[in-house]
Amino acid sequence: MKLKQLISSYKKNEDAKGLTETFLSLTILQFASYVFPLFTIPYLAHVIGLDKMGDIAFAAAVVVYFQTVVDWGFNYSAARDVARNKNNPQEVSRIYSNVMTAKLSLTIICAIIFAILVFTVPAFSEKKMLMFATYLYIPCGLLIQEWLFQGLERMRYFTILNLILKFLFTAAIFVFIREKSDYILQPLLNACGNFAVGIASIVIIRKKLNVKYIRPNIKSILQSIKGSTDIFINQLMPNLYNSFSVMLLGFFGGSVANGKLDGGTKFVNLCNQMMSVVTRTFFPFLSRNISKHAVYAKWNIIISSVISLLLFAFAPLIVDIFLTDEFVDSILVLRIMAISVLFLTLSSIYGTNYLIVQNKERILRKITIISSLIGFSMSVPMVYYWGYIGAAITITLTRGILGVTSMIVVLKIKKQKQLA
Repeated sequence: MKLKQLISSYKKNEDAKGLTETFLSLTILQFASYVFPLFTIPYLAHVIGLDKMGDIAFAAAVVVYFQTVVDWGFNYSAARDVARNKNNPQEVSRIYSNVMTAKLSLTIICAIIFAILVFTVPAFSEKKMLMFATYLYIPCGLLIQEWLFQGLERMRYFTILNLILKFLFTAAIFVFIREKSDYILQPLLNACGNFAVGIASIVIIRKKLNVKYIRPNIKSILQSIKGSTDIFINQLMPNLYNSFSVMLLGFFGGSVANGKLDGGTKFVNLCNQMMSVVTRTFFPFLSRNISKHAVYAKWNIIISSVISLLLFAFAPLIVDIFLTDEFVDSILVLRIMAISVLFLTLSSIYGTNYLIVQNKERILRKITIISSLIGFSMSVPMVYYWGYIGAAITITLTRGILGVTSMIVVLKIKKQKQLA
């Protein structure tokens, strides 16, 4: 009898159903994000080698700046707004239309700037084919509006599409990348997969989610951009130490140094992606139920701490299994950056899933700007004198400053609320 009551109660609880669907969908998606790279990373390491993996990492570090501009923080601001209006189809369609038009406009502007830089900056023009192939990821992925699925808590559709994408992308790597000169196909295949999923996403958005495109006016587009500017800055500023360190390493150390850094960070990034599942799952929920934040924070910190310790302890084994002897120096990189999993989790818990949820983006913006400027000032001497090790230390320390500071600020805010 109690079981039946529990099931009946669950069916009536929209928050529980939404959380369950989002969590299961993202967990399945993240599991796939772990499994497929376990096949492709060793294969690419053997076929294209350390230097070409470094070149790919360098191009990706440049393109991520433009990706951040195109996203303009909409992945969080729009998801939050949709979550709060999920039962108002007309308002959801308005938000969707404004964001789509704004991102398309930003994509065109960024493409022009990117082309100018590639043809004028020697370090970019030397790799112009790779640079343009990597940039295609942005326009090809423009139609994939993950934030909409997340805000509506209908992630199962997005999960199915991405599972298909990851399977096809993984298979294509083994089919088409057969020798070192094929390395440029890696970003091209990624872009093609994004385009296919984007087309399918549009069909689902219109047919299944009943979200329509309503032609917006310029004023509403500008308001959407303005409303997400603080979050955009929060997303952009970390690139001053993160992607910038990778770019500097490309200038000072070359492809091999970038390859060593990339070899260690790949596994840290996989773990960070796993932790982002919890962040993205609870973002819509906490937008409506901030009182549950303390429990969410406690378990998230415990899980990320365990992951950091495991990465540090098993770094030699991980590199030995999945990479070649060329990547032996990546062991130290992995150990240095292992703790950054915990630091980024703190940033997500107290920054994304508290300050942004509570419409306190400006506080987070200040924290992010200060932390990123500290990282930026560290990056030049650290990378110049200590190469890939300096880059790993810079990224880890700056993430630590950002995460710990966000936690301290939020705990003070909570304490003040309790005393009020």
